[in-house]
Amino acid sequence: MASANNNLGYVSVEGAEGQFRGASLVVDQRGIPMDFRYTDPIRPSRLERILYGSALDVYLREELILQSLLGAVETTPSLWVCSEGDLLAPLKAAGKGRAIFLAPSAHAPLEAAGAVEPTGEAEVLLIQADSVSAPLRASFSPGTRPDEIKQVVSLLVEAARTMELLEPFGRIEKALLSLKEE
Repeated sequence: MASANNNLGYVSVEGAEGQFRGASLVVDQRGIPMDFRYTDPIRPSRLERILYGSALDVYLREELILQSLLGAVETTPSLWVCSEGDLLAPLKAAGKGRAIFLAPSAHAPLEAAGAVEPTGEAEVLLIQADSVSAPLRASFSPGTRPDEIKQVVSLLVEAARTMELLEPFGRIEKALLSLKEE
């Protein structure tokens, strides 16, 4: 994906209480919203649950919700970020760009912002995005090239100078709650 921006796209898809919904939020390097999309709640019928069986969750999350969100976004980010590991591969495929799974870690801070440390798991690294916080646990798609990882780390470090990298997920959650209450 050739993109001249440094926007970050956050995506969340959740299934609870028998219904599924999702949202995406694209922010600039300061965390200012550029694009927000959401799906109405989807409540599968009893017949759909029977017919789809164990494939229902995957179908709703990946094909229906995720692809709908990414297709509706008008501001394409440089990097898609998800907080659910099982969304990484479909996000990369559907987003047609770089994607990463980010989560907090309990690891002590690494030596400096931009430092990267392998975890021993394939495609999983600890990334020190700022100089004081615990490093973030980052999972990359299989086959991600080292130069791509370096670009992603650079983008995350740059964004971490002016925003908390995982905070947009909280905004998405609050926005979906607000929409539910309306």
